[in-house]
Amino acid sequence: MARILTGIQASGRPHLGNILGAIEPAVALSQKKENESFLFIADLHSMTTIKNTEVLVENTKAVASAWLACGFDTDSNFFYRQSRLAGLHTELLWYLSCLTPYPMLANAHSFKDKSDKLSDVNAGLFTYPVLQAADILLYQANLVPVGKDQKQHLEMSKDIGAAFNRTYGDCFVLPEPMINESLMVIPGVDGNKMSKSYNNYIDVFLGEKELLKQVKKIVTDATPLEEPKNPDTCLVFKLYALVATESQIADLRKKYLDGGYGYGHAKKDLFDVLWNKYEKQREVFNFYMNNNDALEEKLLIGEKKARVVAEETIANARKLLGFS
Repeated sequence: MARILTGIQASGRPHLGNILGAIEPAVALSQKKENESFLFIADLHSMTTIKNTEVLVENTKAVASAWLACGFDTDSNFFYRQSRLAGLHTELLWYLSCLTPYPMLANAHSFKDKSDKLSDVNAGLFTYPVLQAADILLYQANLVPVGKDQKQHLEMSKDIGAAFNRTYGDCFVLPEPMINESLMVIPGVDGNKMSKSYNNYIDVFLGEKELLKQVKKIVTDATPLEEPKNPDTCLVFKLYALVATESQIADLRKKYLDGGYGYGHAKKDLFDVLWNKYEKQREVFNFYMNNNDALEEKLLIGEKKARVVAEETIANARKLLGFS
């Protein structure tokens, strides 16, 4: 059995890019009988950038609700908030920090990307990779699905765990990255990578009018309605092709090539697919967002299960360190 671990920062409501690029692939992996999935909300990590308590709490609810809406099975897997097991995560963080060389952290992407303005770098951001290592090693994960931009941090987690094993004795399973090379970058409404920081995302959990308003923002060229259009260069078509069926995609391609079909029509067709495809997910998402007790029950059960695994790992680490 492969133990797969995925952490998601509580940085906001998950959007279409998150769903297609991370949530749906991870849910598919969790549904395979040979896998055991640990899914946690990295709300401690989110503190490096979010300084508002209400925002962090609301984001955490939204992330949890989105994963439940997309079909993550909490009965067969592990579903928890990092902060509710903070004592165990941060205890291991300290043990690992004492084996992590400064140059490794100074070379981490999370630090280097902001190192030109050190006043914006807090200690949490600098030690981010060590807490990430603790998050992974604490649950003895075999595989961690990551994008190419996170591969370096996962390799650091593996190196830090290996350093502990060499110094004190075998304690941790050393994780391997699980990178989907075929997964494309999901474009936002402006053509750049869909991201909350770019404010170019599509939120499929919105109401009808709000979702349509976001879809209408998709950038298109000035080709007149009556003329044929190139589907392969159109952002609306690219997004449509990510969520529609093969027959729907073929029909839309024909409409583009035949002419007499405008971008306003295409955006309406994209909206219709998004509205219908995510109807059930939207219903479940809104249920949990509006029923905190039901959401809390799911998380508390998962946190109790995760604590058993984490405490076993910490007990072994303490023994090897002479602290038991």
